[in-house]
Amino acid sequence: METLIKTIDNKLDEYLQITYPKQIFEAMKYTLMLPGKRLRPILCLETVKMLGGNIETAYPIACAIEMLHAQSLIHDDLPCMDNDDFRRGQPSNHKVFGEANAVLAGDALLTLAPQIIIEKSTQLHNDTILKLVHEYTKFAGAYALIAGQVVDIDSENGVFEKTQEETLEFIHLNKTASLFRLAIRCGAIIADPSKLNELDDFAKKFGLAFQIYDDIMDEIATFEELGKSIGKDKKSNKLTFVSLYGLDEAKLKFKLLINDCYGIVNKYESKIFNKILEKLRNRILGV
Repeated sequence: METLIKTIDNKLDEYLQITYPKQIFEAMKYTLMLPGKRLRPILCLETVKMLGGNIETAYPIACAIEMLHAQSLIHDDLPCMDNDDFRRGQPSNHKVFGEANAVLAGDALLTLAPQIIIEKSTQLHNDTILKLVHEYTKFAGAYALIAGQVVDIDSENGVFEKTQEETLEFIHLNKTASLFRLAIRCGAIIADPSKLNELDDFAKKFGLAFQIYDDIMDEIATFEELGKSIGKDKKSNKLTFVSLYGLDEAKLKFKLLINDCYGIVNKYESKIFNKILEKLRNRILGV
């Protein structure tokens, strides 16, 4: 994983060159290159590998997904959204570059990503590139990621058009699971589309498990562990798995989802998938 992270970082640095006007590219690169787990591009690349494909062909889409993830973090931290001053242990983008440049940096990453898919995927057929761009625009937009963000904001204001249980699942199937689905679906499209539906089911369950993990960590972790403000969800009356179900029930839901994830990926040989699941499980359940 460390080798993959280093390669992904090198590719991101290569794909995003700083030019005039310098401030926008510096703002884009600031959040994009903050040290992180690179979980979404790793899942994309590992999906390609475990299905017998060539991961070299997948670096453009994997990096595009990381750009989309960085965009979502920049906008999520804005005062009009979650209003967080820190990301990965560093000041949030708008605290460094101002709100206007942060909004524009997010917009620029959102649009640069499909450009990278089209321009850099030279080893893929055009029909495959078209499918990848379609997946990107679908999961980045109003029917997925943005829908989850909108309902998340509404729920903070006490606006619920569905039950709280339905609302919570909708938020995180869209806001959190969408990018994991995008990563894994794109890997399957490149390597073996026949596995897409089964691995998409894994991605949904993994996305929900990851969000429960994040909600629990907001309760029990330190700033040093997460690199962002702790306890903000509770202070803002945010709808989370912990606030709705309690800590013990949230842990049980997490355990069941992780077990389902193991059941799917154990059909394949992937040390990386298993390592990711093991790390999350051990941190929450201590086993």
